[in-house]
Amino acid sequence: MNGPEIQFEVAPELRIFVAHERRRGRSAVTTDGSSTLGHVVESLGIPLTEAGQLLVDGRPASVSHIPGADELVQVRAVERPQRVPGAPLRFLLDVHLGTLARRLRLLGVDAAYESEDIGDAALAARSADERRVLLSRDRGLLHRREIWAGAYVYSDRPEDQLRDVLERFAPHLAPWTRCTACNGPLKPADKDSVSGLLEHGTRRSYDVFAQCTECDRVYWRGAHHSRLDAIVAQALRDFTPAAPPDDDRENGDDAAPSSPSGTPGFGG
Repeated sequence: MNGPEIQFEVAPELRIFVAHERRRGRSAVTTDGSSTLGHVVESLGIPLTEAGQLLVDGRPASVSHIPGADELVQVRAVERPQRVPGAPLRFLLDVHLGTLARRLRLLGVDAAYESEDIGDAALAARSADERRVLLSRDRGLLHRREIWAGAYVYSDRPEDQLRDVLERFAPHLAPWTRCTACNGPLKPADKDSVSGLLEHGTRRSYDVFAQCTECDRVYWRGAHHSRLDAIVAQALRDFTPAAPPDDDRENGDDAAPSSPSGTPGFGG
């Protein structure tokens, strides 16, 4: 590029996306004089899904702004909690985030997930078609124009991934209400109606079950229940909004949901 030179500064949270020489503070960037601010930000490695407010010489600017010579461009991180307008909050996760998908479903969050790699184009199209926030650690995928909304998952540890998503988007939590296998809703199930789907030992040891309304998978309080209960309890403790001081609900109706009878100890 041989156009005007601008000064570029990125928020500390976003420095992982830019070259090392741009992580220390302000740096000079030569533009072509016609590219938009959004294009410049992306060309330096930052997906627009991760860019919050854009400032030019201290004033808010849009992604369509064309930077001029000597302007100072500052890119802030996305404000948290991030509001996603225009659709119920629901997610789509790429093939590498299976554990995160199961843990979101455990908490009752609508989290679609493909267990096989269907390709970036198909994921982006599904995000747009179903208006889902695409979660990924693939920076290139988040640069695709087709996606409806997206977010980079900053950690490779499932525990930190879950905290990151819950903190960033503050989804409503309704634990033990979704199938971790297919994302469908769960309903209480009579033991007699599901006995044909159970091993003999399970039929003998358990009496209360739930079943997915979409894939028919059956759940019960299995061996993993205490571990999953701990995940649920931590999420509710850290991410359930406190009731206002003047709340007049009585008899514990405002309590956070707990594992109901018939909910399973399924893998996560």
